[in-house]
Amino acid sequence: MKKILLILCISVLLVGCSNNNNLTKKGTMISVEEVYSLIGNDDVFLLDVRTVQEYHTGHINGSISIPLNTLETISSLEIDKDSKIVVYCRSGNRSKTALEKLIDMGYTEVYDMGGIESWPYELVQ
Repeated sequence: MKKILLILCISVLLVGCSNNNNLTKKGTMISVEEVYSLIGNDDVFLLDVRTVQEYHTGHINGSISIPLNTLETISSLEIDKDSKIVVYCRSGNRSKTALEKLIDMGYTEVYDMGGIESWPYELVQ
């Protein structure tokens, strides 16, 4: 009986603590379609965290280049901590790291689009 209760308790804890598929550390994934609909919205900051060289090979219209290794410079842009920020990179690895860094820096509304490889729309060069 004790084993059954223990298994039941562990199961409840595991289900209750499991991650939602749309959630990363503390931020949320956002689809390319949602990002596309936000282009031109002055209330959204679209950050390309790839290298400057990668950015110049093609980037999303309206995005700002802030390479992951210089992400701390975002404070110089005077972006409010409650502003909507969408990050992307080439494949999704650096954007996940950027999302976590931004949240650790105090930004509250950060979204991860993942990689530009999944962007089906036109890019700016």
